[in-house]
Amino acid sequence: MRRAAAFLMLLLCLYWTRAQGESGGVTGNDITQTEVQSEILGVKATGDQTIITPDIWAELKELRDIANQQSVELRKLEQQNTAIQARLTASESKIADRPKVAFSLGLTDAGQVGPFNTDITLKFSKVFTNFGQAYSPTTGHFTAPVRGAYYFSFTTVDNRIYVGSVVYLYHNDKRVLWNHDYNDEYGHTNLSNSMVLQLEKGDVVYMVLPASYSVYDDRDDRSTFNGFLLFPL
Repeated sequence: MRRAAAFLMLLLCLYWTRAQGESGGVTGNDITQTEVQSEILGVKATGDQTIITPDIWAELKELRDIANQQSVELRKLEQQNTAIQARLTASESKIADRPKVAFSLGLTDAGQVGPFNTDITLKFSKVFTNFGQAYSPTTGHFTAPVRGAYYFSFTTVDNRIYVGSVVYLYHNDKRVLWNHDYNDEYGHTNLSNSMVLQLEKGDVVYMVLPASYSVYDDRDDRSTFNGFLLFPL
């Protein structure tokens, strides 16, 4: 700040000196003012001319170098900011393009389902959420829209007593998870489990009720099936 003020005073002094020279000289009071200004600015006054001392030139050069350095640093900061903004935009674009896949289902409001003479695919007809429309209530199949890692979970209830309760989770035509329990007293049998599966695009996942077993559901949503995409691969 001191150097900037000194530089401004120097310009004013030079302008004033030039004006006095053009008017034909300076008075005694003018000489006194010139001497004071010269003392402030670090210059030597000789007659009607003002000579800048080497110290002033050195300070001006230093100010110029500082300004140049700050300009270089500012350009670097602007380039870094541009690069950061580009990376953020790319990340936001990837997130926006990521498939949104998730479902949460209830089995039925009708009560008991089964037992049957053959294995059946459980068709969960109560669709609470079905982001991406990858689950079909008509077939009971979840179809992977993209290759990725998926999380699945289920809970089933059977209200019969003195019988076993079994359900399967299938990946394509392969049984990958199953639960079993036996209800030997009054109440409900509850089965639940979960797992992460790597699926290829077009793979299907579904629940199967084996022959001679049953499950139960009502308006309290006792039997559910859920899943979602963890991340694409």
